[in-house]
Amino acid sequence: MHPHGDTNGNRLDPWFDAYAERAHNLRASEIRALFSVVSRPEVVSLAGGMPNLQDLPLERLADSAHNLILHHGTQALQYGSGQGWEPLREQMAEIMTYDHIIGADPDDIVITTGSQQALDLMAELFIDTGDVVLAESPSYVGALGCFRARQADVVHVEMDDDGIIPEALEQTIARLRAQGRTLKFLYTIPNFQNPAGVTLSEERRPIITGICEREHILILEDNPYGLLGFNSDPLPALRSYAPEGVVYLGSVSKMFAPGMRIGWALAPHAIRDKLILASEAAILSPTMFGQMFLSQYLVDYDWYGQVKSFRHMYKERRDAMMDALTEYMPDCHWTRPAGGFYTWVTLPSGLDAKSMLPRAVRAQVAYVPGTAFYYDGQGADHMRLSFCYPTPERIREGVRRLSTVVNAEKELVDMFGILPEENTSSRGAEMR
Repeated sequence: MHPHGDTNGNRLDPWFDAYAERAHNLRASEIRALFSVVSRPEVVSLAGGMPNLQDLPLERLADSAHNLILHHGTQALQYGSGQGWEPLREQMAEIMTYDHIIGADPDDIVITTGSQQALDLMAELFIDTGDVVLAESPSYVGALGCFRARQADVVHVEMDDDGIIPEALEQTIARLRAQGRTLKFLYTIPNFQNPAGVTLSEERRPIITGICEREHILILEDNPYGLLGFNSDPLPALRSYAPEGVVYLGSVSKMFAPGMRIGWALAPHAIRDKLILASEAAILSPTMFGQMFLSQYLVDYDWYGQVKSFRHMYKERRDAMMDALTEYMPDCHWTRPAGGFYTWVTLPSGLDAKSMLPRAVRAQVAYVPGTAFYYDGQGADHMRLSFCYPTPERIREGVRRLSTVVNAEKELVDMFGILPEENTSSRGAEMR
């Protein structure tokens, strides 16, 4: 029996000893674990990042799917290229011009099964056991799980309301270099970051890319929310400053629909070659039907007009979240995102978001504890609230319910002095 079999609760798994070492690094996502709860209609979910798809032209899309099968079914239902369908890659190059990536060669684009697969492929290609991945503090839970599965050591870099702090990045790199550590890449979501909701300022973008170029550290730029700015088009992508030092990841999950499972990577040519080989080994080829359907959508519909409609809808919901937090939870602090799906809430001193969650669920509201977004157990005094899916009225009610739980917990702490050990998590990216 594996020495950790009993403590990990796996003594009933007859194959436990047969797993590869890296399989023991797989962890259940704290967000996925909430799905059975948040699917209950009586619960207001401020947890998941599900886009609201009600405004999509579903009847017209159904006609498009029908016509695709009727007229191009033998191609759409066949195997395709491991790199992805060329007409769609050309369209992705056009979409990236909104991020100031001009002249991207479609031949350097690889279509993936969502940007999550691109993350996994990059981890597979670059990470050996014990290698360091730099990531924002906090960072996307799906990326952390991917890096953990590849046995990387994630080191967080402090952020504030303007994104990664350049001095913190330099200091972190210098400290790790002095320890003889191997640094593979910096993972960042520069626009409307998940979970903090902050955006890397335009002034810092060339500074961050310059630091990484000087230190020969690849940047993995993840940009699923970039087109969903409430007030403007995106700032220049990091890729636009350093084409040979950045792998850019895009996705249609937020600009169109996550069920399409289509993303892409724009990579320097040599890395592109490796991505294609790794993708072919994993999935042979991305879905031809999905690629052709998406390509037709981009041709036949005002897709950017639809994105603008999404922007307006999410801004209204962001405003509802901000107003409700101001009214019901004035003792907390939070970020005010300029786009995207999330705000990052800091609880009053002494409160633990993870231990408080069962009481919140009993009050019929759900959120994601901040610990989900750290590799090293930080974040107990934070929570991520999502405003993308519930209506403004439901958001307001959800925050009201949450406030009753927070206030009750705060009263207990104030009355009995029930304080956990001092939390050392970064308190960057905070504002009222």
